[in-house]
Amino acid sequence: MSDRTPLVAQAREALREIVDPELGVNLVDLGLIEALQERPEGLYVRMTLTSAACPMAEMLLGEVEEALEALLPPPQQLELELVFAPPWTPARLSAAAREQLGWEQGA
Repeated sequence: MSDRTPLVAQAREALREIVDPELGVNLVDLGLIEALQERPEGLYVRMTLTSAACPMAEMLLGEVEEALEALLPPPQQLELELVFAPPWTPARLSAAAREQLGWEQGA
């Protein structure tokens, strides 16, 4: 398993294009992507959402699947795991997301 391959870099950039419609910040900078690994069978992604009750969950997961499956040549496949433990907190926000949301670095 590797999280430092060209495919992982492409996948991370693709995920930066997916924006949470409620917050206006991409999934990577929100800290929703917990793991991104290239495996022999394809790409593994473990992600979370800001809330288990996220009303946009189905849409966001669909966008993730569509973007990442487009990067995988057959027979490689995407394994997408959605987790909620540990729960997401604002501490996962990148510096760019904090700035975009108007949060101070120490907040």
